[in-house]
Order: sequence, then structure tokens, then C-alpha cells
Amino acid sequence: MAVHQNEDLAGTHSSAKESYPPPGYAWYVVGVLTIAYVFAFMDRQILNLLVGPIRRDLHISDTQMSLLMGFSFALFYTLFGIPLGRLADSRSRRSIIVAGMALWSLLTAGCGLARQFWHFLLLRMGVGVGEAALSPSAYSLISDYFPKEKRATAISVYSMAYYVGSGLAFLLGGLVVGFASTRGNWSLPIVGAVRPWQVIFFIVGLPGALFALLLYTVKEPARKGARMTTTADGRAQVAQVPLRDVIAYIRENRATFFYHNVGFALLAFSGYGTSAWIPTFLIRKYAWTAREAGVVYGTILGVLGTLGIVTGGRLADWMARRGYQDSSMRMGLIGALAWIPAGVLYPLMPTGNLAAAMLVPTIFLTSLPVGVAAAAIQEMMPNVMRAQASALYLFAINLIGLGLGPTAVALMTDYVFRNDNAVHYSLLVVGTLAHLGAAVLLWLGLKPYLRSLARLKDWSKTHA
Repeated sequence: MAVHQNEDLAGTHSSAKESYPPPGYAWYVVGVLTIAYVFAFMDRQILNLLVGPIRRDLHISDTQMSLLMGFSFALFYTLFGIPLGRLADSRSRRSIIVAGMALWSLLTAGCGLARQFWHFLLLRMGVGVGEAALSPSAYSLISDYFPKEKRATAISVYSMAYYVGSGLAFLLGGLVVGFASTRGNWSLPIVGAVRPWQVIFFIVGLPGALFALLLYTVKEPARKGARMTTTADGRAQVAQVPLRDVIAYIRENRATFFYHNVGFALLAFSGYGTSAWIPTFLIRKYAWTAREAGVVYGTILGVLGTLGIVTGGRLADWMARRGYQDSSMRMGLIGALAWIPAGVLYPLMPTGNLAAAMLVPTIFLTSLPVGVAAAAIQEMMPNVMRAQASALYLFAINLIGLGLGPTAVALMTDYVFRNDNAVHYSLLVVGTLAHLGAAVLLWLGLKPYLRSLARLKDWSKTHA
């Protein structure tokens, strides 16, 4: 499918010569950013376990519920991600993350005050705006803390927060749902009477606003390869590349961006779409309680997802050291194809225990390419464009993946199968088609990606 390439000796020598922060502190920064990302995914995914009580209290359908899960969040996440990414390429990435985390945490807690569908919709939009500040800045920070040959692993460790956060959301959410539901309505100071699901949003959202303060222990590293200018008061700052130059550079690499962004977005389409509805699938098909579904699925997601994403990053770095410059793209292709057998089987299992067993390899293989997708962008872009390119990538995977994935499953259930209990068929169809499409696009993108790496070398020589 692809040709073995000679190792990029020039790139290896270059990264060896450059000075990077001490490894211990660099991994501390990754740890802090990862925990911030864990909070983000807990705030994002807790909704998926509460479909039943929220539908009941707000009197809404699966399709409306999917808009709260995905589209309302993803639309504003993607719209604000690009300008925030451009800001992160020349301003304090740490300050951008702190402000965003405080915003999304407080608005997540605010979801516990929602009394009508449109209240919830507006709050989820605001959560999307806050979370848009995190990943473009985090990817850029990590890339300045680690040399090229270690970035896939570092970014994969950061990206494993998706599975740790989602797993905790389901696991802790399941336990809290089981406890809170035994008490009926709660009476809280100032707020008054609230439902158990509303209490869960307070518990999940508020700690993140406090954790945001710890981000002030993260130092801004020197931007590798960035030009500096002096302000009127004598301070040095990064010279921002004109937007037209960024657009021109992306246009020159448009084939790579298309195959990469849409290919990985289809994997996200399957991942977000199925993850949003697997707890409901376990509840509807096998008559599990929300607590059982949350604890079992949360454990599988947290453990196997974390193992898969770190394994993907390690394998990509291992392949890169052996001369595969397209290792990050290649890992996405491997993950897309390897997922299909397990992904087809788990919705068809006759018992819940067998379905859970089949989810073990499914989740591991789903997570394999997640971290390397972001690493591939960092490797092909100049430093001063990385956050903007990352924001464009996040635009694609969140609009297509998070925005449309959960809704695609819901639409299949509501309008194709016309039966709430047929959600397992919706999971089967959406996941399989998405992975097949992703495999085709990522395979077609291998050669354009290599051309983009060569183009980066030429750009770096002329802008040194």
C-alpha cells in the first residue's frame, strides 16, 4: 500500500541540535494538560449516560438529545477553534487554556440549572466555546516541549484523556446515578429542588474551574523555528504569520489536509457516534440499569482506550525510527481496518456480557489512531502555523465526528429502523461504513503526506 522510506536523517539531526526543556518537566506539563483534557471529556460525555432522565424531564426525542450530545457543542467548538488557534500561534497558550477551562467548567455546572431544552442548548454551545481553547494550544505547547521523534507518544498520552475522561464520566456517573436516583429530587441551597441528573452536572463541572489554576505552573516554552519581533516597550514576541500566508500554505497542502482531516474525521464520526449510544444500547437491548452500563462501559473505555491510544503513539514513533516518515498516517489506516471485525460483532451479541467482551478489542482498536492524528499535523506544519492547522483539524473531526456522529445513529434509529430498540443496528451500520470510508481516504493520503513533509523542509530553509 505504501513504499518504505529512508529515515529522515536531516530531521533527526535537527531535533538533536535543538534545545528542549528537561524531560521530567516536559512530562509534568503533559500530565497537567492531560488532566485538563480529562475534565473536558468528563464534562462533554457525562450527558451520554443521562439520556433517559433528560429525555423524560425535557420531553425530547433521541434526535433532540443527540443535538445536545454533539451538534450544539461541536458547532461552536469548531467555529471558535480556528480564531483561538490563530491566537495561540502568537500569544500565551497557557492563558488561553486557563480562560477556556474556567468557562467550560462553570457552564457545565450551569447545565444542572437547565429547565427547558433551549436552556440546555445554549449552555452546551458555551461549553463548546470554552473547550475550543484547549487542544490547539496544548498540541502547540507539547510540540515545543518534545523533539519530533517523541511527539507522537507525548501527544498520544495527552489524547488518552478522551478515554480516561469518558471512562470516568461513565464510571463515576453510573455510580452517582445509582446513588442519586434512590433519593428522588434533591433540595440544594440557593438552587432549590433539582433532579438527580442535575446534581451530577454540578459534581462534574465545578472542580474543573478550580483545577484551571494549576495551569499557571506550566511555563511557555520557546517556540522552535518561530521569528521574534520586539514590541514598542522592548518585549520580545512571536511574529505572527499573515493569515493569507497561512491560507496559501494550507492550500499548497490541500490534498494532505483533505485525506487526513476527512479520513480521521470519519473515525471520529464512528467513535463519537457509537460512544454516545453504547450505554443506551446496553440499557435497551439487554435491560441493564444505567449504573451497570456506566460502570462496565466506563471501565472498558477508560482502561482499553488508554492502552490503545498510548500503544498507537508508541507504534508510530517506533515505525518513524525505522524510516516510515508517514507512520502517523499509516497507524490511522491500520486502526481503521483492524477495527472492522470486532466493530461488526459487538452489536449483534446475544447477551450483554458477550457484547461487553467484544467491546474490549473494539475500544482498543478505536483508540489506536486518535493521538497520532494530531501528531501528524504537528509534523507537517511550520511552528507558527501549528495551532491554526490543529484548529482546522479539530474543526473537521468535531463537526463531522462529534457534531454528526451521535445524530447519525439517532436518525438511523428514529427514521430508518423506527424503533428505539433497534439502536444496535444503527451502531453497526454507522460504525462499519465510517471505518471503510476512513481506510480508503487514509490510504490515498499517504503519498500526499510525504510531499507535505518535503514541502515543510523547503519552507523552513527559506524562512530560517
